[in-house]
Amino acid sequence: MHRIWAIMERDLRRFRRSPTLVIISMVMPLTQLIILGYAFGGNIQNLNIGVVDHDHGMQAVKLQEMFSAVQANAKTFHAISYADEATAIRDLRQGRLQGAVNIPPEYSRKVLAGAAPNFALIVDNTDQFSSSALEASFTQMLVPLNTAPTMHGLPPQITLSIVEVYPYVPYIQFLLPGSIVLAIFVSAMIGGGIIYIDDKARGLHEGYLVTPISKFELIMGFNLAGAMKAVIAGFVLVTAGSVIAGIPDPLNAVRLAKMLLLVIVTALALISMMFLLMVRVSDPLVPRAIFGVLNTVLFFPSGAVYPTAAFPTWMRWISLVDPFTYAVHGFKELILKNTAMGAVSFDLLYLITFTAIVMAAATLLFKRTL
Repeated sequence: MHRIWAIMERDLRRFRRSPTLVIISMVMPLTQLIILGYAFGGNIQNLNIGVVDHDHGMQAVKLQEMFSAVQANAKTFHAISYADEATAIRDLRQGRLQGAVNIPPEYSRKVLAGAAPNFALIVDNTDQFSSSALEASFTQMLVPLNTAPTMHGLPPQITLSIVEVYPYVPYIQFLLPGSIVLAIFVSAMIGGGIIYIDDKARGLHEGYLVTPISKFELIMGFNLAGAMKAVIAGFVLVTAGSVIAGIPDPLNAVRLAKMLLLVIVTALALISMMFLLMVRVSDPLVPRAIFGVLNTVLFFPSGAVYPTAAFPTWMRWISLVDPFTYAVHGFKELILKNTAMGAVSFDLLYLITFTAIVMAAATLLFKRTL
């Protein structure tokens, strides 16, 4: 029993000397509870819809006043006026809008005449959660409109036409962009975390430290090597996942080339982030302990499995700085909508800027010592 206690005491002392492990062992369950608790099932708010009013009559104004009431109370959407439908549809396809309302000419006249007026809601159905929230909000809006009597004493019987911009998107296709980013992240965790710390623990870095290689060259070499492995994993998911998920024309060369560029930029961003987190770590247990927390904190707030519009304010701030958010958005645009590179230009810009900043920080923190 004395010898068993000696082994237990050594291991507990080692655990005590690593406060990071102690903190993470207690914080990780709480982090998962908070993040996952708010990442699913919240009320979707602050969607953007474009309103194209071809009527400009009193009833059209009344309809837009109801949009303003929703914006002020339920906050499901913000209404933005557009002069023409083509511009609204273009912004919808570029991801700036989640829906567009088309109020046809003579809408007001038909309402007053009780002639069954109709207006259209055009939705971006690549996100079924957001489009369903918009459809439910507008359907509910019709109830008071259809109970108010007209000048003829009859309700107007206003109807709503739902127009889906894209073919039906199964949930497996909606999950594919997040799965691609997750595959890249796993490779980044291994290449930028576990292998790096294990090499330090085995003394393999001693050979680098006696060479004239600069800190930047050393870090760039590590990052590029890890990024190459992450690119391979990501591109396998891009091609095989597109086939499995049933993406139309999955092996289109132009789209694959665009996605390869996004895979490379995402891999560089995530591998650089992992290197920055590990640059001063020497305990090989630390990266294994924090990866679960990182996966929760980065993946679920990105909108990969549920829209960020349903998140509370503090969680949206995480989404705003999370590189996962921009990678997932970029892959959704390219895979589900097959858009041009202009739709993902901001995502690429953010990921490139993020890479440059964390690389600079890692270079400053890296120490050419054992």
